[in-house]
Amino acid sequence: MSFFGFGQSVEVEILLDDAESRKRAEHKTEDGKKEKYFLFYDGETVSGKVSLALKNPNKRLEHQGIKIEFIGQIELYYDRGNHHEFVSLVKDLARPGEITQSQAFDFEFTHVEKPYESYTGQNVKLRYFLRATISRRLNDVVKEMDIVVHTLSTYPELNSSIKMEVGIEDCLHIEFEYNKSKYHLKDVIVGKIYFLLVRIKIKHMEIDIIKRETTGTGPNVYHENDTIAKYEIMDGAPVRGESIPIRLFLAGYELTPTMRDINKKFSVRYYLNLVLIDEEERRYFKQQEVVLWRKGDIVRKSMSHQAAIASQRFEGTTSLGEVRTPSQLSDNNCRQ
Repeated sequence: MSFFGFGQSVEVEILLDDAESRKRAEHKTEDGKKEKYFLFYDGETVSGKVSLALKNPNKRLEHQGIKIEFIGQIELYYDRGNHHEFVSLVKDLARPGEITQSQAFDFEFTHVEKPYESYTGQNVKLRYFLRATISRRLNDVVKEMDIVVHTLSTYPELNSSIKMEVGIEDCLHIEFEYNKSKYHLKDVIVGKIYFLLVRIKIKHMEIDIIKRETTGTGPNVYHENDTIAKYEIMDGAPVRGESIPIRLFLAGYELTPTMRDINKKFSVRYYLNLVLIDEEERRYFKQQEVVLWRKGDIVRKSMSHQAAIASQRFEGTTSLGEVRTPSQLSDNNCRQ
């Protein structure tokens, strides 16, 4: 960043102390492109230097103070004039005066609270960034550097399976089950679908992963649905008593953890949408919410072992969890 005035210009750069060793993570920008940023977690210290390089060594640069900020903010695209800051830390680096030569200022934000995951969506953006400012009488010199924050979770203590009976009276009755209700981002969704009654000619069945982004409050609530994945389960007509297995790997899709009521500004939820299409192109579907979470690189062996046992137990049994009251699939009128 350069500033021109009174014959002097300055280049501002923000350098992290552990830039060479710190991991980088890909993150989507507003225009849909992916870029790599330094990756941080909640509670980590952010430290480094603000480097000022004068372009004209023989001339001075007057200023009204130099500072650096660590900011976490939420920006709603329909209200771009307002930035909602949930983290705001400031370090003064220099009092008002003048700079006669290039120099660097150390900074450190110790054990910074970063409560939410970085997120760029259809209508909202949650970002963390460092901002260095040289205050000037006319125009400030500002340099920003974005970072990415991931929120980590441990294995849920309670992770019950999902089992539901759904149908259309006298036309279709199916039972579907998923081995868990909470999945980490690299997990595998394992399930089964049983056809108990089939009186309509089904030709295709799939499971969709749907991300629902909700922004705003009260009358100004916006919902944005995005189909992340389509997984074909069956192509052809099922018969009564048939069982269809499901095994859906999440690692290949762009997913974020479930985010609920983030700073009372937005939410991101995920749903498994079971879709059946008959020969007359009528669609029948049933949605079920699942919780997604980000697993840390290091997981306790005992918890990992428990998860493995739970998965084996599911694949070897046909009775899981509590069967809910049968509910109707969303559909058009059924014809026998």
